[in-house]
Amino acid sequence: MFGNAEAYEHYMGRWSRVVAPRLVHFAGLPDRGRILDVGCGTGSLAFAIAERKRHAHVVGIDSSKEYVAYASSRNPFPDQVAFAVGDAQQLEFADATFDAIVSSLAINFIPDTKKALLELRRVTKPGGNLSAAVWDYGAGMQMLRIFWDAAVRIDPEAGPLDENRMPLCREGELSTLWRQAGLEDVHEQPIDMTMTFASFADYWDPFLLGQGPAGAYVRRLEPDKLPILREEIKHRLSLSSEDAPVVLPARVWSVRGVVPG
Repeated sequence: MFGNAEAYEHYMGRWSRVVAPRLVHFAGLPDRGRILDVGCGTGSLAFAIAERKRHAHVVGIDSSKEYVAYASSRNPFPDQVAFAVGDAQQLEFADATFDAIVSSLAINFIPDTKKALLELRRVTKPGGNLSAAVWDYGAGMQMLRIFWDAAVRIDPEAGPLDENRMPLCREGELSTLWRQAGLEDVHEQPIDMTMTFASFADYWDPFLLGQGPAGAYVRRLEPDKLPILREEIKHRLSLSSEDAPVVLPARVWSVRGVVPG
Protein backbone atom coordinates (compact mmCIF):
# COMPACT_ATOMS: atom_id res chain seq x y z
CA MET A 1 0.00 0.00 0.00
CA PHE A 2 2.84 2.39 0.76
CA GLY A 3 5.63 1.06 -1.46
CA ASN A 4 4.88 2.32 -4.98
CA ALA A 5 6.80 5.58 -5.23
CA GLU A 6 5.47 6.61 -8.64
CA ALA A 7 1.89 6.06 -7.48
CA TYR A 8 2.58 8.00 -4.28
CA GLU A 9 3.86 10.95 -6.30
CA HIS A 10 0.59 11.11 -8.25
CA TYR A 11 -1.53 10.66 -5.13
CA MET A 12 0.16 12.57 -2.29
CA GLY A 13 3.48 13.81 -3.66
CA ARG A 14 1.99 17.07 -4.91
CA TRP A 15 0.76 17.77 -1.38
CA SER A 16 4.11 16.87 0.18
CA ARG A 17 5.81 19.48 -1.98
CA VAL A 18 3.35 22.15 -0.81
CA VAL A 19 3.66 21.23 2.87
CA ALA A 20 7.47 20.94 2.88
CA PRO A 21 8.56 24.61 2.67
CA ARG A 22 5.89 25.65 5.18
CA LEU A 23 7.08 23.02 7.63
CA VAL A 24 10.72 24.02 7.15
CA HIS A 25 9.79 27.59 8.09
CA PHE A 26 7.72 26.51 11.10
CA ALA A 27 10.33 24.05 12.41
CA GLY A 28 12.99 26.72 12.92
CA LEU A 29 15.72 24.51 11.52
CA PRO A 30 19.35 25.58 11.95
CA ASP A 31 21.28 26.98 9.02
CA ARG A 32 24.00 24.37 9.42
CA GLY A 33 24.53 21.01 11.10
CA ARG A 34 22.87 17.62 10.66
CA ILE A 35 19.10 17.31 10.21
CA LEU A 36 17.11 14.07 10.17
CA ASP A 37 13.99 13.76 8.00
CA VAL A 38 11.86 10.94 9.45
CA GLY A 39 9.52 9.18 7.04
CA CYS A 40 11.15 10.95 4.11
CA GLY A 41 8.95 9.31 1.48
CA THR A 42 10.01 10.43 -1.98
CA GLY A 43 12.21 13.24 -0.66
CA SER A 44 10.14 16.42 -0.82
CA LEU A 45 10.95 17.63 2.69
CA ALA A 46 14.66 16.74 2.52
CA PHE A 47 15.00 18.64 -0.74
CA ALA A 48 13.12 21.65 0.65
CA ILE A 49 15.47 21.72 3.65
CA ALA A 50 18.57 21.50 1.46
CA GLU A 51 17.33 24.27 -0.82
CA ARG A 52 16.75 26.64 2.10
CA LYS A 53 19.57 25.56 4.43
CA ARG A 54 22.60 25.39 2.15
CA HIS A 55 25.07 24.61 4.94
CA ALA A 56 22.99 21.85 6.53
CA HIS A 57 23.38 18.13 5.83
CA VAL A 58 20.17 16.13 5.66
CA VAL A 59 19.62 12.43 6.25
CA GLY A 60 16.23 11.08 5.16
CA ILE A 61 15.03 7.73 6.46
CA ASP A 62 11.97 5.70 5.53
CA SER A 63 10.83 2.15 6.19
CA SER A 64 10.08 1.73 2.46
CA LYS A 65 13.11 0.76 0.40
CA GLU A 66 11.14 1.71 -2.73
CA TYR A 67 10.65 5.28 -1.51
CA VAL A 68 14.30 5.52 -0.48
CA ALA A 69 15.46 4.29 -3.90
CA TYR A 70 13.13 6.75 -5.65
CA ALA A 71 14.30 9.71 -3.56
CA SER A 72 17.95 8.76 -4.03
CA SER A 73 17.58 8.49 -7.80
CA ARG A 74 16.11 12.01 -8.00
CA ASN A 75 18.35 13.74 -5.47
CA PRO A 76 19.42 17.17 -6.77
CA PHE A 77 21.65 17.73 -3.70
CA PRO A 78 23.93 14.65 -3.59
CA ASP A 79 26.60 16.45 -1.54
CA GLN A 80 24.06 17.63 1.01
CA VAL A 81 21.30 14.99 1.21
CA ALA A 82 21.44 11.22 1.71
CA PHE A 83 18.66 8.65 2.10
CA ALA A 84 18.57 5.30 3.90
CA VAL A 85 16.08 2.66 4.96
CA GLY A 86 15.40 3.10 8.66
CA ASP A 87 12.91 2.45 11.46
CA ALA A 88 12.09 5.46 13.64
CA GLN A 89 11.26 3.08 16.50
CA GLN A 90 14.83 1.75 16.51
CA LEU A 91 17.28 4.24 15.05
CA GLU A 92 20.80 3.20 14.14
CA PHE A 93 22.33 6.50 15.21
CA ALA A 94 24.34 7.42 18.29
CA ASP A 95 22.93 9.70 20.96
CA ALA A 96 22.89 13.42 20.07
CA THR A 97 23.74 12.84 16.40
CA PHE A 98 21.44 15.48 14.92
CA ASP A 99 21.00 19.21 15.44
CA ALA A 100 17.30 18.97 14.55
CA ILE A 101 14.71 16.42 13.44
CA VAL A 102 11.58 16.94 11.39
CA SER A 103 8.85 14.66 10.03
CA SER A 104 6.18 15.48 7.47
CA LEU A 105 2.91 13.53 7.06
CA ALA A 106 4.46 10.35 8.42
CA ILE A 107 4.64 10.10 12.20
CA ASN A 108 1.00 9.01 12.53
CA PHE A 109 1.80 5.90 10.45
CA ILE A 110 4.48 4.71 12.89
CA PRO A 111 3.07 1.77 14.90
CA ASP A 112 4.49 2.93 18.26
CA THR A 113 4.72 6.71 18.09
CA LYS A 114 5.70 7.12 21.75
CA LYS A 115 8.65 4.76 21.33
CA ALA A 116 9.64 6.52 18.11
CA LEU A 117 9.50 9.98 19.69
CA LEU A 118 11.76 8.88 22.53
CA GLU A 119 14.21 7.56 19.93
CA LEU A 120 14.07 10.85 18.05
CA ARG A 121 14.72 12.73 21.27
CA ARG A 122 17.67 10.43 22.02
CA VAL A 123 19.45 11.16 18.74
CA THR A 124 18.81 14.93 18.89
CA LYS A 125 21.37 17.19 20.54
CA PRO A 126 20.25 19.05 23.67
CA GLY A 127 18.69 22.33 22.60
CA GLY A 128 17.74 20.96 19.18
CA ASN A 129 14.24 21.25 17.72
CA LEU A 130 12.05 18.23 17.06
CA SER A 131 9.13 18.98 14.71
CA ALA A 132 6.37 17.17 12.83
CA ALA A 133 3.20 17.73 10.83
CA VAL A 134 0.12 15.52 10.38
CA TRP A 135 -2.96 16.04 8.21
CA ASP A 136 -6.13 17.24 9.90
CA TYR A 137 -8.07 14.25 8.60
CA GLY A 138 -11.24 15.17 10.45
CA ALA A 139 -12.08 18.40 8.66
CA GLY A 140 -9.12 20.34 7.30
CA MET A 141 -7.88 18.01 4.56
CA GLN A 142 -10.80 18.36 2.15
CA MET A 143 -9.43 16.03 -0.54
CA LEU A 144 -9.73 13.12 1.89
CA ARG A 145 -12.74 14.44 3.83
CA ILE A 146 -14.88 14.56 0.68
CA PHE A 147 -13.69 11.09 -0.32
CA TRP A 148 -14.50 9.45 3.03
CA ASP A 149 -17.82 11.25 3.50
CA ALA A 150 -18.86 9.94 0.08
CA ALA A 151 -17.55 6.44 0.83
CA VAL A 152 -19.48 6.20 4.11
CA ARG A 153 -22.61 7.51 2.35
CA ILE A 154 -22.64 4.64 -0.15
CA ASP A 155 -21.00 2.01 2.06
CA PRO A 156 -21.55 2.18 5.83
CA GLU A 157 -18.81 -0.45 6.28
CA ALA A 158 -16.31 2.21 5.21
CA GLY A 159 -16.82 4.05 8.51
CA PRO A 160 -14.13 2.24 10.52
CA LEU A 161 -11.63 2.88 7.71
CA ASP A 162 -12.21 6.66 7.63
CA GLU A 163 -8.89 8.44 8.21
CA ASN A 164 -10.50 10.79 10.71
CA ARG A 165 -9.98 7.90 13.15
CA MET A 166 -6.22 8.10 12.76
CA PRO A 167 -4.15 9.18 15.76
CA LEU A 168 -2.52 12.60 16.12
CA CYS A 169 -4.73 14.32 13.54
CA ARG A 170 -6.74 16.52 15.90
CA GLU A 171 -5.86 19.81 17.57
CA GLY A 172 -3.79 19.29 20.69
CA GLU A 173 -2.84 15.65 20.12
CA LEU A 174 0.64 16.31 18.77
CA SER A 175 1.51 18.82 21.47
CA THR A 176 0.28 16.41 24.16
CA LEU A 177 2.55 13.69 22.78
CA TRP A 178 5.50 16.09 22.62
CA ARG A 179 5.05 17.11 26.25
CA GLN A 180 4.67 13.49 27.34
CA ALA A 181 8.08 12.84 25.75
CA GLY A 182 9.60 15.55 27.95
CA LEU A 183 10.15 18.13 25.23
CA GLU A 184 10.21 21.79 26.22
CA ASP A 185 8.85 25.01 24.68
CA VAL A 186 6.23 22.98 22.81
CA HIS A 187 4.27 24.93 20.22
CA GLU A 188 1.49 23.62 17.99
CA GLN A 189 -0.26 25.45 15.18
CA PRO A 190 -2.23 24.75 12.00
CA ILE A 191 -0.67 25.28 8.58
CA ASP A 192 -3.26 25.96 5.88
CA MET A 193 -2.92 25.68 2.12
CA THR A 194 -4.91 25.03 -1.06
CA MET A 195 -4.46 22.67 -3.98
CA THR A 196 -5.81 23.14 -7.50
CA PHE A 197 -6.64 20.01 -9.46
CA ALA A 198 -6.82 20.56 -13.21
CA SER A 199 -10.04 18.54 -13.54
CA PHE A 200 -12.17 15.98 -11.78
CA ALA A 201 -10.01 13.22 -13.25
CA ASP A 202 -6.92 14.89 -11.79
CA TYR A 203 -8.59 14.63 -8.38
CA TRP A 204 -10.18 11.17 -8.77
CA ASP A 205 -7.69 9.06 -10.72
CA PRO A 206 -4.92 9.01 -8.03
CA PHE A 207 -7.34 7.22 -5.67
CA LEU A 208 -7.26 4.30 -8.11
CA LEU A 209 -3.52 3.76 -7.55
CA GLY A 210 -3.85 1.95 -4.23
CA GLN A 211 -1.97 4.48 -2.10
CA GLY A 212 -2.78 5.23 1.53
CA PRO A 213 -5.91 4.07 3.37
CA ALA A 214 -8.22 5.65 0.78
CA GLY A 215 -6.47 3.97 -2.13
CA ALA A 216 -6.49 0.64 -0.30
CA TYR A 217 -10.23 1.01 0.26
CA VAL A 218 -10.84 1.68 -3.45
CA ARG A 219 -8.84 -1.43 -4.36
CA ARG A 220 -11.05 -3.55 -2.09
CA LEU A 221 -14.33 -1.96 -3.16
CA GLU A 222 -16.75 -4.11 -5.15
CA PRO A 223 -16.48 -3.16 -8.85
CA ASP A 224 -20.15 -2.21 -9.13
CA LYS A 225 -19.77 0.30 -6.28
CA LEU A 226 -16.82 2.14 -7.79
CA PRO A 227 -18.84 4.23 -10.29
CA ILE A 228 -21.36 4.97 -7.53
CA LEU A 229 -18.56 6.30 -5.31
CA ARG A 230 -17.21 8.34 -8.22
CA GLU A 231 -20.59 9.96 -8.83
CA GLU A 232 -21.15 10.65 -5.13
CA ILE A 233 -17.79 12.43 -4.90
CA LYS A 234 -18.47 14.43 -8.05
CA HIS A 235 -21.82 15.49 -6.60
CA ARG A 236 -20.18 16.64 -3.36
CA LEU A 237 -17.68 18.73 -5.30
CA SER A 238 -20.58 20.57 -7.04
CA LEU A 239 -18.73 20.66 -10.36
CA SER A 240 -20.22 22.40 -13.37
CA SER A 241 -18.23 20.04 -15.57
CA GLU A 242 -15.68 17.27 -15.16
CA ASP A 243 -13.20 19.52 -16.96
CA ALA A 244 -13.58 22.32 -14.40
CA PRO A 245 -10.71 22.89 -11.97
CA VAL A 246 -11.14 21.62 -8.43
CA VAL A 247 -9.74 23.90 -5.72
CA LEU A 248 -9.61 22.39 -2.23
CA PRO A 249 -8.26 23.68 1.08
CA ALA A 250 -6.14 21.58 3.39
CA ARG A 251 -4.71 21.83 6.87
CA VAL A 252 -1.93 20.12 8.76
CA TRP A 253 -1.34 20.30 12.49
CA SER A 254 2.31 21.07 13.13
CA VAL A 255 4.28 20.85 16.36
CA ARG A 256 7.78 21.67 17.51
CA GLY A 257 9.57 21.25 20.79
CA VAL A 258 13.07 21.55 22.19
CA VAL A 259 15.14 18.67 23.55
CA PRO A 260 16.11 19.67 27.10
CA GLY A 261 19.76 20.29 27.92
